[in-house]
Amino acid sequence: MSADQNAPLREDVRLLGEELGTVLKEQAGEPLFDTVETIRQAAVESRGKGEMQVGRLRDMLDPLDDDTLLEVARAFSQFLNLANIAEQRHRERLHRHHQRYPGDPDTDRGLRQVLAELQKTGVDRQKIHSVLQDLSVELVLTAHPTEVTRRTLIRKYDRIADLLTELDRPDLNAEEVDELRRHLREQILSAWSTDEIRRERPTPVDEAKWGFATIEQSLWRAVPEGMREIDNELALAGLDPLPADWVPTRFASWMGGDRDGNPNVTAAVTREVLTLARWMAADLYLRDVENLLADLSMHRASDELLAHTGPTHEPYRLLLRQVRDRLRITRAQMEARVHGQPEPQGEAYISSNQLAEELRLIDRSLRAVGLAAIAEGQLKDTLRRLSCFGITLLRLDIRQESTRHTAALDAVTRYLELGSYGEWDESRRQQFLLAELEGRRPLVDEAFYRSEFCDEEVREVLATCRVIAEQGSEGLGAYVISMARTSSDVLAVMLLQKIAGVLEPMRVVPLFETLDDLNNATDTMGALLEIPLYKERVSSGQEVMIGYSDSAKDAGFLGAAWAQFRAQETLTAIFREHRIPLTLFHGRGGSISRGGSPTRMALLSQPPGSVAGRIRVTEQGEMIRFKYGRPSVAAYNLEQYVAATLEATLMPPAEPRPEWREEMDRLTRVSVAGYREVVREDPALVAYLRTVTPETELSRLALGSRPARRKPGGGVETLRAIPWVFAWTQIRLMLPAWLGTGAALESALASSAETDTLRAMNEQWPFFQGVVDMLEMVLAKADTRVASWYEERLTDDPELMRLGAALRDRLGHTVGALQGLTGRESLLDNNPVMRWSIRVRDPYTDPLHLLQAELMARLRERDSDETLESALMVTIAGIAAGMRNTG
Repeated sequence: MSADQNAPLREDVRLLGEELGTVLKEQAGEPLFDTVETIRQAAVESRGKGEMQVGRLRDMLDPLDDDTLLEVARAFSQFLNLANIAEQRHRERLHRHHQRYPGDPDTDRGLRQVLAELQKTGVDRQKIHSVLQDLSVELVLTAHPTEVTRRTLIRKYDRIADLLTELDRPDLNAEEVDELRRHLREQILSAWSTDEIRRERPTPVDEAKWGFATIEQSLWRAVPEGMREIDNELALAGLDPLPADWVPTRFASWMGGDRDGNPNVTAAVTREVLTLARWMAADLYLRDVENLLADLSMHRASDELLAHTGPTHEPYRLLLRQVRDRLRITRAQMEARVHGQPEPQGEAYISSNQLAEELRLIDRSLRAVGLAAIAEGQLKDTLRRLSCFGITLLRLDIRQESTRHTAALDAVTRYLELGSYGEWDESRRQQFLLAELEGRRPLVDEAFYRSEFCDEEVREVLATCRVIAEQGSEGLGAYVISMARTSSDVLAVMLLQKIAGVLEPMRVVPLFETLDDLNNATDTMGALLEIPLYKERVSSGQEVMIGYSDSAKDAGFLGAAWAQFRAQETLTAIFREHRIPLTLFHGRGGSISRGGSPTRMALLSQPPGSVAGRIRVTEQGEMIRFKYGRPSVAAYNLEQYVAATLEATLMPPAEPRPEWREEMDRLTRVSVAGYREVVREDPALVAYLRTVTPETELSRLALGSRPARRKPGGGVETLRAIPWVFAWTQIRLMLPAWLGTGAALESALASSAETDTLRAMNEQWPFFQGVVDMLEMVLAKADTRVASWYEERLTDDPELMRLGAALRDRLGHTVGALQGLTGRESLLDNNPVMRWSIRVRDPYTDPLHLLQAELMARLRERDSDETLESALMVTIAGIAAGMRNTG
């Protein structure tokens, strides 16, 4: 692509800004427009001079009344959302270029490049074909509350993106351009006239419906479109075609199943979400079948099909009408269940195979009578959707904290007068669990549920397991145990499912989250594999989840990253030794401190052998919209996952050298100590977090259904990882992503020998390259001057000011250490697109930061004020839009 590949992006940003200005003048009047423009120009000039003229900006903002502050905040926030739309559209543009010119060094490395390199390095086509056939990429959509934009606005923003696409057409005449710009202004006006803040917190069912909408509006199209692109790449590489319904990507969900710390997710909610998902799936397949009915009017059919339909001049339509009727019955029965009404009679689909058999019969017939080209059309798309989504739309995971399972079993053992399970040591727990797993006696009866031992929390755990029993396995995924620490934590869930009468148990997946848990993960799983009963149960495969959020909150970014790498490495080795396939489930988020990174970088930075053709990854919050909200972008990202998983499997990175391991051990010792010195040991940190950042105000923003804290009150340890990251991002200090790392790099760079080792690691080791690249990106978004504004406005406490100065000093040293390692004078010299993206946003985020600090101060002086609260929420949403990866 040309050197000025971002010119279209700049033009889109200019166009959207111009149209927003027109709307502001018309709707809010010239005075507000002039105020906004004066503030923006001052921010641009300040950034241009290299230092913020805070006084000048404050002089402009201080005299404004509350209502004007709200409108100014809305204007800057709206522009940042429009800039995001332009970037999203530009990604689609670059993707199109990538399709046309896959060898261009400016485009991302896609499947074509991976297949070419595999064959160039001597991997034979049969091996590639075999790995692809068994490839498994499962993306798990979660409701982690970092998506700040309302769904009603997302629809308007999608329409704006569509109009930008239309404006890209080279054959437009002047009248058509004017008409499109008129529609563009209408959509921007509609967005400006819509309240951007959610006034009510969404329920878990609302969150699940948002996930369903992503499938309906984007992924339903993206999956078959992406598969056709993959088909083309495989054909170009000379690979034999894979089965017609081959789809290596699947989707699962935590929305309505993740009850860890969320009392709003109950057994009844999980049941409703599962039913709604089946309703939506039936409705979507009905639309497909209606289209097939319109197209498959031909009369030539195989004997196999005619044996099913009997003699008829439209055999395909006859069978498809039967399919349509059965789908209608399925949808009606699911709707009745949701509303608690009697279910209509009739035969519904209860498994994907039932629907697939009928569609495959049509497929075989078309191919048998010389109509393969028709079979390759819409029918193939539907078969692939069925392989990807099944009749349940998504596989729902259940997640619950280990202590809740312990409490449930403790209630059972005390009811049976066996003692207190909660007080037993690990050996006795295992003895009890294994005996009951192999035994036949029922552990609980109806009297237990009426007893004093069965409180609401215990009843809820058991009710969830009964939902698992009644639903069957097709719509369910993994049972994830948060804060898993011991072998008994895993065996406990197996027994709870048995107590509930689950005939097809969900696979039990321990989630290792803290630094200690990651370090002990292999010992825990090794102990389980020494148990014959357990080893037999998991002989076909084991899944283990690696936590990124809580490990980073516990040990800092660098310490957590190394612990995650070593845990995956040793887990891979022990399961290979036992000859049991291992799937690693990565609990990543959008922010750097929660494991966020580009797909290829993320997969190739894993230990060699740990991917092995299977990967499971969470997709969270706003990243679902950015990566999968539009069909073409979603198709591209799905191809990226397939390409990166194939590459990591067949061309894994080399083992890290012994001296690199030693260096990482040294770095993380310094890093973890430096991080915990502040987070755990500095008594001013919690007060600083709650005074200088909007951490307490975040609870007012109706982001998600889950409380911000695991427990009321308390310190950092009770705060969830997302608000912990979100709060520091709002003031541009980005503390969770770098604290401790700078001190570690500085100490290493003080030695010439260690400096040489670090530079070799950065040049040759994908894991360390990923660490450095992501650190550089987050440091480019950090800004000590912005952070100091909050402090100046919100506190005069000497202790908090001392800590703030120390943190900004540490951040400066981290930037210096990183520059010393990379040899680059400016951050992101190697990523001009990202650098430009940050720079174009700064004049819009700067006023929002100043506004936010002012609004926080004013609100803390009053009991409540609806206008100020609204304005503050707008600044939070606007800054989140400017930072992109918020939590």
